[in-house]
Amino acid sequence: MGNSIFNLNHNPAIGVAEQLADGLQVVTAPNAGPMTFTGTRSYLLGDTEVALIDPGPDDPAHFAALGRALAGRRLSHVIVTHSHLDHSPLAKRMSRAFDAPVYGFGESHAGRSELMNGLAAQGGLDGGEGIDKAFKPDITVKDSDVITGQGWQLCAVHTPGHLSNHLCYAWHDYLFSGDHVMGWATTLVSPPDGDMAQFMASLRNLQNRPEKIYFPGHGAPIDNPQEMLTHQLDHRQKRENQILEAVFDGNHTIDSITAKIYADIDKRLLPAASRNVLAHIIGLVGQGTVLPVGRLRRDGQFQLV
Repeated sequence: MGNSIFNLNHNPAIGVAEQLADGLQVVTAPNAGPMTFTGTRSYLLGDTEVALIDPGPDDPAHFAALGRALAGRRLSHVIVTHSHLDHSPLAKRMSRAFDAPVYGFGESHAGRSELMNGLAAQGGLDGGEGIDKAFKPDITVKDSDVITGQGWQLCAVHTPGHLSNHLCYAWHDYLFSGDHVMGWATTLVSPPDGDMAQFMASLRNLQNRPEKIYFPGHGAPIDNPQEMLTHQLDHRQKRENQILEAVFDGNHTIDSITAKIYADIDKRLLPAASRNVLAHIIGLVGQGTVLPVGRLRRDGQFQLV
């Protein structure tokens, strides 16, 4: 969090449309917090017919603010990056109120790997925090699909990892990056809905793309995306090394590993940090460098091979 690459100087006006580029505005929802930073960023793309990207939480004040921001323009598309409770629940209300279909990859477990499906079925991982279980798009979107509206086009990029149904959307030199890449903090990866192996692969996928500015689901635009991607990949590799060192030093549970390597963070963030540790541990088990003692469980023990 203290690394200088992160931009913590973000103080948006809540509920007010902010112009970001020609044909693009953003309205910040009133849901600031330790996991949402200054609030969910809901983007309005287009001039006369508008796409809403990430409608946000089902909050009456945010619904009203988005209605004001539309200012008589037609809402033609409601587009969701992923189905967490701070991003997707307002989609249904916006869709009904403005007669606009909802676009997304699929329901909340869509895109989940066979490994995570298996671990979820056997139980013991906990997780599932913040999932919008009711989310179901009217129109499903897969990787490389193009969504077209009046005066704009978006190309979908499937980026599973934070959530298996996570999509980013490319528009000209811009990428709506959802929670996959943010400029204020690293991303939570909480199994079984989050998958560290998928997350790392998705980051590497974005390294091969040309977009120059990212508009994330929380926080200010990212104007150095390639530097940010490299930093995030390096950060995850360092975390993996720290976890291996912690296990070598005799920390064999998720909680003891978390306490060892996250000793200096805000205590409110420790539960989220422990989910990231679990995600890394599952990845290390898959690589064959760590073994669970018995069945792989969040409250189990782990040892080096």
